[in-house]
Amino acid sequence: MESTDNTIKTGPWRVALRTQGQEIPFIMEAVEEEGKTMLYLVNGGERILLNDLQPQGDSLKIGLHIFDADLIARVNGDTMQGRFVKNDSPTPYSIPFTAVHGQQHRFAADPAPALYDFGGKWEVVFSDTAGNRYDAIGMFEQQDNHVTGTFLTETGDYRYLEGQAAGDQLKLSTFDGNHTYLFTASPTGDSTLQGKFYSGMSGYETWTARRNPNAELASADTLTYLKPSYETLSFTFPNLQGEQVSLSDQKYQGKVVLVQLLGSWCPNCMDETQFLAPYYEKNKDRGLEIIGLGFERSPEFEKAAARLAKMKDRLDVGYDLLVAGTSDKEAAARALPALNHVMSFPTTIFIGRDGKVRKIHTGFSGPGTGQYYEGWVAEFNKTMEELLAEK
Repeated sequence: MESTDNTIKTGPWRVALRTQGQEIPFIMEAVEEEGKTMLYLVNGGERILLNDLQPQGDSLKIGLHIFDADLIARVNGDTMQGRFVKNDSPTPYSIPFTAVHGQQHRFAADPAPALYDFGGKWEVVFSDTAGNRYDAIGMFEQQDNHVTGTFLTETGDYRYLEGQAAGDQLKLSTFDGNHTYLFTASPTGDSTLQGKFYSGMSGYETWTARRNPNAELASADTLTYLKPSYETLSFTFPNLQGEQVSLSDQKYQGKVVLVQLLGSWCPNCMDETQFLAPYYEKNKDRGLEIIGLGFERSPEFEKAAARLAKMKDRLDVGYDLLVAGTSDKEAAARALPALNHVMSFPTTIFIGRDGKVRKIHTGFSGPGTGQYYEGWVAEFNKTMEELLAEK
């Protein structure tokens, strides 16, 4: 019998979460760096570093990046089993998983040949069990059985999805340390699909898609705006040390200010922050400030500040982060009464040197969206150059 000393062998591990009668697989790679075991979550072109591994009784506690979640694993040679524990949900939960060393297939190890081409751009409608509907765009690339891609919505994207086409069946999954997603689909015609979407312990939606190379969503710059009679924004919230910070403070006067509505629990916010943090370091001497307003799961200041501090450290954030409230969108809207609403985390507010709000961008199309991310970067740089050039 193999020992259970919780030593993780280097190389790939196929991990399978089991929830809602489904298997949601992902790949985790173990490497040795400077005598220490590091893990990476692998989804498509993304690798998320996990370097917080701590013994916990007869198991190993693997901290999941910036998120308030862990993998609790019992390692036994070439296998491990345990639970994905999500601490920051309104009702904390855990999902069981098993893992096998040396396996790199996400779904079937020897899939049937693909009989349908899922590649391309799709006009998508998701529907939940209550009958609520929302639009999306599906973007997929397929090479034989291998499929990657994502879904874009008006409030963000579903990040890096990876999976396979086998016969006429599509399966895509992702696990980023916070979200547990499985998408399945099959064709209902030459250019139409019918699918299912499973998330976490109980999230379930259906989706339909129609191939449409011209599919578009509403402009992200039109969804959130200032109420009539407002031109500026005002707020005062505590920083991570508990000191009150206001947008009217001298530090921000006469500067271009970006106000980022975010949460440490939000993978789209992580993506945006990984862009904004180095951008700030490169441009802060040009008269730029960024203020991150953190809307956290916990209403307790100490817990919320600790989560934001971990995010600040892991993502090397040099700009100010404030504890602004809880992650409820209605509460966020009450905290910023000049806005018509808050419909997404992140939301980014561009303020000129004169203190006036110039633009509000809802959601974020991250690097997993390819051309949409590149388009966002180009538009962001154009807007910022114009604002920074103003006297």
